[in-house]
Amino acid sequence: MTEFRGAYTALVTPMKDSGDIDYDGFKRLVEFQITEGIDGILPLGTTGENPTLDDSEEDKLIEIAVKEAAGKVKVVVGAGSNDTKHMIKYTQRAKNMGADAALIVTPYYNKPNDDGLYRHFEAAANIGIPIIVYNIASRTGKNISTPLLEKIASLPNIAGVKESSGDICQMGDVIRDIALPRKNSERKFWVLSGDDAFTLPLISLGGDGVVSVISNLLPAKVKALTKAALEGNFEQARSIHYELLPFIKAAFVETNPVPIKQALTWAGLPAGPARLPLGKLAPSSEAVLKKAMTDLGILK
Repeated sequence: MTEFRGAYTALVTPMKDSGDIDYDGFKRLVEFQITEGIDGILPLGTTGENPTLDDSEEDKLIEIAVKEAAGKVKVVVGAGSNDTKHMIKYTQRAKNMGADAALIVTPYYNKPNDDGLYRHFEAAANIGIPIIVYNIASRTGKNISTPLLEKIASLPNIAGVKESSGDICQMGDVIRDIALPRKNSERKFWVLSGDDAFTLPLISLGGDGVVSVISNLLPAKVKALTKAALEGNFEQARSIHYELLPFIKAAFVETNPVPIKQALTWAGLPAGPARLPLGKLAPSSEAVLKKAMTDLGILK
């Protein structure tokens, strides 16, 4: 099975002021990520505002991402839904269009029980593309317990998890109980942090990397942190972690991806506004973000 290790960027979807997608801008962002040495890109995630994209827009974004990546970096496509039928459709599309994997979020709003969750991911696994489980209770209202994740991980094609539980104890349990026992097997289970602030702690426990938001702007820095930690150079990794921590906090001062899109715009990269129902940053939040970027030398 494909290796999913290192630094991955949860890509924003750049918009024009009209609200239309800036496809040329998206291509430029993908090229920027590749040039800066990122290990993989993830279009159509939460950071990419997938709840507000229609199917034709998503098709075009996947097409661009896969074409530009062209084997240089991995492409993991967000394919989740709270309707299993739609999830199957989106996961099949990701496979047909040449993605390396599909990211499947816990079904949101309807809060399925454990049997329903298992069968949802079983349906994804049957499609025949590597599946990354996305556990983020803060957005879905449902946490995937470690015993349930272990059961899901036994399914064919379940390649790993994007861990956004916010619970470092749970992350440790996942690594200890699921990932480490498979470390030397052909069916490894990759554990990626879904939160930038947890990249270093998760790797120190035996995790495999991050799906990052701040790497939209700082891919080389996030890659350097991840690489250092994975190589056991924790002194260097800690130094980069503390350097980036104020910006990590600022990037989540309001709902993602509003702050990171504003940061990209200020830095001269394509991003544009977020689509409604996400609004503009409050002036107080702008001040926090500007200070963090100024301290990093991105703004003067």
